[in-house]
Amino acid sequence: MQLNHYNSNFQKQKHPITVICDNVTNAPNIGSLFRIADAFGIEELVFCGSDIPLGKRMTKTSRSTEKYVTHSINEDIETQIQALRAKNYYLIALEITENSQDLSTFKLQTHQPIALILGDENFGVSEPLLKSVDAIVHINMFGNNSSMNVVQATSIALYEITKQLNA
Repeated sequence: MQLNHYNSNFQKQKHPITVICDNVTNAPNIGSLFRIADAFGIEELVFCGSDIPLGKRMTKTSRSTEKYVTHSINEDIETQIQALRAKNYYLIALEITENSQDLSTFKLQTHQPIALILGDENFGVSEPLLKSVDAIVHINMFGNNSSMNVVQATSIALYEITKQLNA
């Protein structure tokens, strides 16, 4: 029999993680990010940018998780990052760079709340943002492509971060 939330013993838990989405504007991706945020028990999902489509196309993918995942929209990501920095958040960007660390070997060594920063679906995390974070992590890629969908990458990153928080 397939498990569901009625017959499983998954323990509900909130993790001190805020996911910051910089100009993620694809409605199905946004809906999937709500589902992932719910699945990993993150504290908040923040969408930065203009024209964030929180409408019908998004809800087809979110499966109603937008109703109980805490979320907000802030047009200016720099303001959002400054506010988190002032609240002593540990800022992690998910991006492949010359200086990024492999997520599989990254060791989270902080007790601060965490902000996971996701970049624009086409251009990634901006250079100014990369210069302002505490850590940059990437997911090793073994095929020909050098990037993956923002939702799949977020899922992998949140799996590793929550695994370390719960260790």
